Amino acid sequence: MLGEGIDVCSIEELHQLENQLERGLTRIRAKKYQLLREEIDKLKEEERNLIKENKELNEKLSGMGAIVVASSSSTLTSSEVNTDGNDSMEVETGLFIGPPEPRQSKKIYPQC
Repeated sequence: MLGEGIDVCSIEELHQLENQLERGLTRIRAKKYQLLREEIDKLKEEERNLIKENKELNEKLSGMGAIVVASSSSTLTSSEVNTDGNDSMEVETGLFIGPPEPRQSKKIYPQC
């Protein structure tokens, strides 16, 4: 298999050994490609499930009427978020020089 001890082999023996190695290599490659194909199919199915779940969560979120606002502080004041009653929103922002602060997402529900 490793090519050791072939110094005393005849041409016919070397030819037989070569054929055996080629058949073995063909079986190994077939099995490898089968396993890769199964893994790809499994990952594609997982991708489809995640896309479906993401779509359902987005529909659920939009059905709740929630507005997600990113804020660098832990609380938002009424001066930072202004809604005008028709589902539009203005957010005051500021420019800070230096490294960014950690951001947290907050859900703000429109007042009806």
